Amino acid sequence: MFCRTKIALAAAFAVGLSGTAMAADLSPTYNDPPAFQWSGAYVGVHGGTAFTKMPNPFAGRNGWSGGLQAGYNIQTGPAVFGAELEGSYLGGAEHNVEGGKIKEKWRAAAKAKAGLAFDQTLVFGTAGVAMTTFDKAGGVRDTDSRKLGYLVGAGVEQAFAGGLSAKIEYDYIRTPNVETRSAFGTAKTGIGSQELKAGINYRF
Repeated sequence: MFCRTKIALAAAFAVGLSGTAMAADLSPTYNDPPAFQWSGAYVGVHGGTAFTKMPNPFAGRNGWSGGLQAGYNIQTGPAVFGAELEGSYLGGAEHNVEGGKIKEKWRAAAKAKAGLAFDQTLVFGTAGVAMTTFDKAGGVRDTDSRKLGYLVGAGVEQAFAGGLSAKIEYDYIRTPNVETRSAFGTAKTGIGSQELKAGINYRF
């Protein structure tokens, strides 16, 4: 009789454990949502101002800028690396040179990017080469139409749902030895330009 009781208790205990395990298997589990990823290609538009002197980027000597960009990012942990091609219309930002002025018209840039991601916020720096198209202005008879220089900059980008993101970026562009001809003769001038812009990207 005692032996039968022990067997019955053991069986009941086993059934109870089995039921508990089944209940645990059936209980809902919570998984953290995947971290946001900046990896992938994107295209976008930007607009802002191209200016020559600080602290006022909206002075009359400056020009409104606008253009397109396309690029690709790779994310490893919080680090984000990428490359970007950009084309901009510069609206005739003016620069003083010997004998008069010249103005910027167009710029094409190839840039490398590196930054840190804080979930959906990306803080980045950029550097590369820039080809600027110049035109003569007051007092200048002729100038180099296109000249290669370098670009450095920084910005912040915020991602949203649906693959969209918005950015603010500042770039400094240095174009050395831009040749001009005026009544004072031929001169070569290093041109320092700045661009402050906001943009929207679509990631896919």
